[in-house]
Order: sequence, then structure tokens, then C-alpha cells
Amino acid sequence: MIAGQATAKYVRTSAQKAGLVLDLIRGGDVNQALAALQFSRKKIARDIEKVLRSAIANAQQKPGFSGDVERLYVSACYADQGPSQKRVRPAPMGRAYRVVKRTAHLTVAVAERPAKAAAPVKAATDAAAQAPRARKSAKTGGTTAAKKK
Repeated sequence: MIAGQATAKYVRTSAQKAGLVLDLIRGGDVNQALAALQFSRKKIARDIEKVLRSAIANAQQKPGFSGDVERLYVSACYADQGPSQKRVRPAPMGRAYRVVKRTAHLTVAVAERPAKAAAPVKAATDAAAQAPRARKSAKTGGTTAAKKK
């Protein structure tokens, strides 16, 4: 399985605000994640989109990549807290308020989904899904046509 990862450090936002947007894309396909970030109203979505595109490019450069970007999905994404800049803001009566300007480290990891073998698995699933129905009709005493008589 091919995987790629990208990190942006010292992004000027709090990790909590970035985490709200990262929750939208976690576990989804790469194309859906890019669309969600493009239409998000949060300012941090632009920075996350850059990191996601970088992770996709990193995965494409790995040896053994199938070349199909459609199979990539966001396997992990998180925001860690970075160093905070402490500033002082003047306050009334000679006091001072502390202003904390937070930073975050954004990490996005993408991985390639394994190829699907859909035909044999689907047939087995259909047979298993129909088996309980047959047992229910046997328990109730037959078909509905027999009950109507």
C-alpha cells in the first residue's frame, strides 16, 4: 500500500480551529476532500488544501504507485499545537493584557485503497442476505398467500 504525508509547520492559527476543518476530510476520498476544502468558508481551509495537495504529490512520487489518484484517500489528518507568541496589550489604569498568538503544525497523510474484487464478494453477500428472509417465512408458517385463505 502506497502512502504519502505532508506537514506544514508554524501555521498562524490555533490547532482547535484547524481540527474543525480536518474533521471534514478525514477518511474521505482525495477528490471529495479537495472539493470540501475549496468550498469551506474557513480561512485555514486554504492552508490545509496546500498540505493535502503536497501529500498527494508525495504519494505519486513513491515507487510502486499505480498512477490512479482516484484510489487515494485521506488516511490521517491532525493539527498539533505549535509554539505560541506572547504579546502584551495595554489595558486601562496602567495594566497590561497578555495576547497569545497561537500556531499549529498541520499533518495530512494519504494512502492508496487496495484494489477491489467486487464480483465474488457481492454474490456471497446477496446469498447471505436472502437466507434470513427464507427462515422468517418458514417460522411464520409459510407464505402470505397461505395466510389469506
